[in-house]
Amino acid sequence: MKIAIACDHGGFPLKETVIDVVCAAGHDVFDLGTDSVESVDYPDFAEKLGRAIQSGEVERGVLMCGSGVGANIAANKHQQPPHFFRK
Repeated sequence: MKIAIACDHGGFPLKETVIDVVCAAGHDVFDLGTDSVESVDYPDFAEKLGRAIQSGEVERGVLMCGSGVGANIAANKHQQPPHFFRK
């Protein structure tokens, strides 16, 4: 499965661990950033992740931020493609 990983500066310390776990489970990882703890805007990375899912470039995504609240709200602004809910 193709899985995108994205985060803001608050989620960056956890990103490499998540990538390692997803890869170990046999999935392909698409790292959408960020690449440091330098301050960035989480909605930018939520949008990258949402667009990657909508376009079909990836099948699923993991989005991390400092609290999880802002990223969750921003990510849920994107409509999921019809195939997203198939079992």
